[in-house]
Amino acid sequence: MKRISLTQHLVEEQRLHNSIPAELRLLIEVVARACKTISHAVGKGALGEVLGSAESENVQGEVQKKLDILSNEMLLEANEWGGHLAAMASEEMETIHPIPNRYPKGEYLLLFDPLDGSSNIDVNVSIGTIFSVLKAPEGMGEPTEEAFLQPGAKQVAAGYAVYGPQTVLVLTTGAGVNCFTLDREMGSWVLTHRDMKIPAETKEFAINASNSRHWHPPVKRYIDEMLAGETGPRGKNFNMRWIASMVADVHRILNRGGVFMYPADAREPEKPGKLRLMYEANPMAFIVEQAGGAATNGRQRILDIQPKKLHERVAVFLGSRSEVERVTSYHFE
Repeated sequence: MKRISLTQHLVEEQRLHNSIPAELRLLIEVVARACKTISHAVGKGALGEVLGSAESENVQGEVQKKLDILSNEMLLEANEWGGHLAAMASEEMETIHPIPNRYPKGEYLLLFDPLDGSSNIDVNVSIGTIFSVLKAPEGMGEPTEEAFLQPGAKQVAAGYAVYGPQTVLVLTTGAGVNCFTLDREMGSWVLTHRDMKIPAETKEFAINASNSRHWHPPVKRYIDEMLAGETGPRGKNFNMRWIASMVADVHRILNRGGVFMYPADAREPEKPGKLRLMYEANPMAFIVEQAGGAATNGRQRILDIQPKKLHERVAVFLGSRSEVERVTSYHFE
């Protein structure tokens, strides 16, 4: 079987769909290279002295792990000098990171969650990196936070890497979803899954069931119906899966169907959800929709939400279309 590299795939996609200008291709390659470096650090674990807490907090008030900070630095350093970007934004940083003046500026904006699922770092469970690429607004001078506040439908590319038994990179540029596996000996990304599709029907769901007492009625109703099994209203048995690492949960759904939920709940009524719209929900929603699935906040398509701030939070229901449509419809009843 002829092996197709990430670069070859992107060049061929550009010829087919005219959707990946050279600048965007180079940007994706740089992000992929940074993910390779992060994968190497994750793989070293305790041997690289990267495990444990950094004894600091990020802008979200979450305690940072050493690998969170390291991954953030790796992505910033890799992407600063290439000339493809005007600015970056990270879940780990309070505000945007403009490209330093000593480097040329490009026309793209990059957002990322450098290490998703960091509660899993120290216990050797799959974690990952999520990224989203936007085009800078026409005529933008110095980049501002406002420039980033674009609905997810405006993304020109999105992807995630999973650092698990294999390191994989899942990518969309708006013409389907493809998956690349890192050949660790060669150091190259090889196309291994072409045009991935989420099965429309499923018997699996992912949610943190320990929060069930705080759920709002539509979510409670939906999960109760699933748990009732084949004698209940759904007439079939469901399995629950929960890795507590969004990249790993979404990757499972992309491969074998399912629905992933992180709803808002009654604990903090003022918060519309826990996951970040710009760094997690938008890129994942773009990927899921490109694979034939659906993604909503319970009431609205995630990609249609107009962000109001950089670190905005959102409720998330994504995965197999029929299930997302069902749980969304319950929010309107």
